[in-house]
Amino acid sequence: MTAYRAPADIKIGHVHLHVSDLNRSVAFYRDVMGFDLLFQLEEAAFLSAGGYHHHIGLNTWGTAGMEPDGLRRPGLYHFALNYPTRQDLARAVKRIVEAGHFIRGASDHTSHLAVYLSDPDGNGIELAWDRAPEVWKFMIDGSLTAEDLNQAQKRLDLAALIAEADQDLG
Repeated sequence: MTAYRAPADIKIGHVHLHVSDLNRSVAFYRDVMGFDLLFQLEEAAFLSAGGYHHHIGLNTWGTAGMEPDGLRRPGLYHFALNYPTRQDLARAVKRIVEAGHFIRGASDHTSHLAVYLSDPDGNGIELAWDRAPEVWKFMIDGSLTAEDLNQAQKRLDLAALIAEADQDLG
């Protein structure tokens, strides 16, 4: 059997999450994360940015009223939202901090900047901005060592990133 390889231009289109309180989750993804609510049913809602059919699906099918059970469990660790520019990432992080949401971590992974938080049900979210491939191609060309990987995990200065949110790049 010939090995199948996914196309290089494949995209992850959306994430669909079980949540415990649909209205609370809609408020988080709409009011804090900035997605548009396309429509909401009794047990499901679909949110989008830029007119896509949906980036985030939420439902309470079998999970209404359940308590989140923490980060250390089988299942989703996090999903990533990749912002088109570093300033877009800075603006999103600033909004989240101003809304009073806890940032779990922030790293400069060489290939991308990453800011980690959780939604109201404990689902992990990575807010990211990718650097140009020429910056990180060494990571996938077969020459990456454990030391390289450790060097690629640097602390991200959140205050400096947030300060970029309102800069005039004009």
